[in-house]
Amino acid sequence: MNMIYEAKKQIKDMVLRTIGELVAKGELNDEPIPAFNIEIPADSKNGDMSTNVALVCAKTFKKSPRDIALMIAQNIYLGSGYFERCETAGPGFLNFFFSPLWFSNVIEDIISSKEHYGDTETGKGKKVLVEFVSANPTGPMHIGNARGGAIGDCLASVMQKAGYDVKREFYVNDAGNQIEKFKTSLEVRYLQLYKSGIQMPEDAYQGEDIVEHAKAFSQEYGDKYVDCDAEERRQALCDFALPKNIKGLETDLLKYRITYDWWFRESELHKSGAVDKIIEMLKESGYTYELDGALWFKSSDFGDEKDRVLVRDNGVPTYFVPDIAYHYNKLVTRGFDKAIDILGADHHGYIPRMKAAMSALGVDANRLDMVIMQMVNLVKDGERYKLSKRSGKAITLSTLLDEIPIDAARFFFNLREPNSHFDFDLDLAVSETSQNPVYYVQYAHARICSIIKNLKDENLSFSEFDSDSSKLLSEPEEKELIKFLATFPDCIDESAKNYDPAAVTRYAVEAATLYHKFYSACRVKCDDARLMQARISLCLAVKQVIKNILDMLKITCPEHM
Repeated sequence: MNMIYEAKKQIKDMVLRTIGELVAKGELNDEPIPAFNIEIPADSKNGDMSTNVALVCAKTFKKSPRDIALMIAQNIYLGSGYFERCETAGPGFLNFFFSPLWFSNVIEDIISSKEHYGDTETGKGKKVLVEFVSANPTGPMHIGNARGGAIGDCLASVMQKAGYDVKREFYVNDAGNQIEKFKTSLEVRYLQLYKSGIQMPEDAYQGEDIVEHAKAFSQEYGDKYVDCDAEERRQALCDFALPKNIKGLETDLLKYRITYDWWFRESELHKSGAVDKIIEMLKESGYTYELDGALWFKSSDFGDEKDRVLVRDNGVPTYFVPDIAYHYNKLVTRGFDKAIDILGADHHGYIPRMKAAMSALGVDANRLDMVIMQMVNLVKDGERYKLSKRSGKAITLSTLLDEIPIDAARFFFNLREPNSHFDFDLDLAVSETSQNPVYYVQYAHARICSIIKNLKDENLSFSEFDSDSSKLLSEPEEKELIKFLATFPDCIDESAKNYDPAAVTRYAVEAATLYHKFYSACRVKCDDARLMQARISLCLAVKQVIKNILDMLKITCPEHM
């Protein structure tokens, strides 16, 4: 149950019923009621919830908003529901204040729902495919992919909690120019083991991993491929190294707690004829033309900044074509309602051209969404780490996870909205202080576990929840904490809607902050047995919410620290 939604619904019902009664008495005109808002005020002094109904009805009823608000406030019947009083404020706002029943019901809802607290049905019946990381399999996965992994995996989890049917996918670029470059790089390193004077092209892959592959290939096959046909040699090297790289990506991602439903290979699109089919479909759409021997797509007709080449003058399709085929496969062949790509900052121009291609193929481009993420700067000892893939000294994901806890990596990479820049402080990530946000959240959970254990050790009896006792929670810190816990389902929905899993991470930090504030102000173990029971229930509710978040983000939830 969403207690915020239930409270808003109760306000709406009460307000409309009161207006109806005033109309029946002849005190207000019998006119349709305009849509009005019910919101949570930024300042709790303005109530726990507020509505602008009197302001939007001023023209309808030909009265001042304040007069309308006073009429409603004086006649509204609150009963024994979720509100204990209603006040007018400002130019005509109606402010409502929660009753003890509402606060008690929030705690009961959390404790009874357990791991399902926060679940919503917003995405019920909708199939979503989240594609993320999709690093080129031509080398190890570098730190640049780490943020995409955390964002994509956590977004998929958030959307699952919001009720969507979600699948995770890694797109393996095992065809095209990067594979040809991979073959060249391997070939040169292999031949260098047997011949002198062979130079590595500047645009080849310079990493040490290429050297290691060549040495391993040599150990297994010796000089067998030195003097054979070049294409045979190149293919043999690729067939040897590429599966190892793909397995390495999978191993690194498993270490990062990421498991995919599918590893979709680009080569399958070529083998199945899907790439050629897309070219023919685009030709039939009427949105292509030939120029200088090449086939062009009229993407500018759909808002792209310029037209795009589909097939070069040598007859070879550009990388754009298999990408179109891949997205068509997601949305049409496999029938996902929504396809979400997590992409790097250099892919801004990719969005309009891909949406244009979908539109030309008769697919609703709104079913394809792309989340652009900015790069993260790694900082250690106050200085920025220098990353260089070209020099072969880039930090790999595996190396990073050897240096910092996986919990910190997943949490830190989700601390900011995807399109924001931020510095990843490696020293902070390993620190065990309240300045470390993941430690701070985990400590709140462990602190509650410790409280419960100590009470049990002292043979103090209590239950998970007692309705009458929970109505005693009236301190400002208690109310503030409970009201925040009640917003968790809304946080899930907003996070899923905005493709911003960082909203949930930030929510966890705020929940921990409010809990520590409550803990400092209100003694859990106290002489009043009923009040102690109430505060224990509140602790258990906080513990459940934090656990639900950390489990969803695949971050450990320690019981002692």
